[in-house]
Amino acid sequence: MVFRRAVMALLGCLGIAYKTTKPSPAPPESTEPPPPPPPPHQSSSSSSSKPSSSLSSSPSDGDDVGVVGESRIRLRDGRFLAYTERGVPKNKSKFRVIIVHGFGSSKEMSFLAPQEIMDELGVHLVLFDRAGYGESDPNPKRSLESEATDIQELADKLELGSKLAGVAMVVPTINYNWPSLPGDLTKDDFRKSLTQWALRAARYTPGLNKLQQQGVFDSLRRDFIAAFGKWDFDPLELVNPFPKNESSVHIWQGYEDKVVPFPLQRYVSSKLPWIRYHEVPDGGHLLVYDSDVCEAILRSLLLGEDPPLYRPKLS
Repeated sequence: MVFRRAVMALLGCLGIAYKTTKPSPAPPESTEPPPPPPPPHQSSSSSSSKPSSSLSSSPSDGDDVGVVGESRIRLRDGRFLAYTERGVPKNKSKFRVIIVHGFGSSKEMSFLAPQEIMDELGVHLVLFDRAGYGESDPNPKRSLESEATDIQELADKLELGSKLAGVAMVVPTINYNWPSLPGDLTKDDFRKSLTQWALRAARYTPGLNKLQQQGVFDSLRRDFIAAFGKWDFDPLELVNPFPKNESSVHIWQGYEDKVVPFPLQRYVSSKLPWIRYHEVPDGGHLLVYDSDVCEAILRSLLLGEDPPLYRPKLS
């Protein structure tokens, strides 16, 4: 049974959230055979908790299903993407939510929504390792677009649904290179200089990959460059992807966040009034470790609730 609604809760960039609604490009032609599948991966969840038998069986020779074993899919470019599932079984769910982890994290990240809320709302969660993280293969050509198409392929391969019901971005990245960010809002922000210095180091400093395992460092470096390097569009000029209010986009920000400053998020939301902006008055950067906030994120995203506690105090 295919449900109409699929939801994405994104801990990442606004551009990724927008681009996930666009179709994936056709796979390039290749004369090289696909790489062999990796050895079977043992999942920590029992087989009885899997929502569908199609997710727990490997494709036979010649099968092009794309689902590999219990917790990996093969993407069109031959890479493998690892994922895990939580919440209610997919075949009993009302909503399917893809959670995208942030910098330096993995599919094992915490999202502390109480289990009784997951059961009440009928939420099936899918978490995955982004390219180069955890058990997913790295992508030497990583970009904002590749991040978006990985998410779309994951949703398609797992048959999560044909309709995007909403997007929630939790403390999303602010790129100081966005041309529409006003100088007077960022000129005294020490994070701007720090980010520019780190970006130059990630691109040009030789020998840094000796500091730790090379594969891990390369993945972090590519992730940092994709997030804070030059983008080929300005997020502050985006139009509402849901003009008929058939879906919604949310930003969740902590007022006490020292990593992503709230004034910048307020500015972004003011320029994109179709975004529903929520501000946690005593929250920092790790909002997903607060069970009350996680419950509010799900209720606002899935049910359209607007909790007064998290409305920004602009006076």
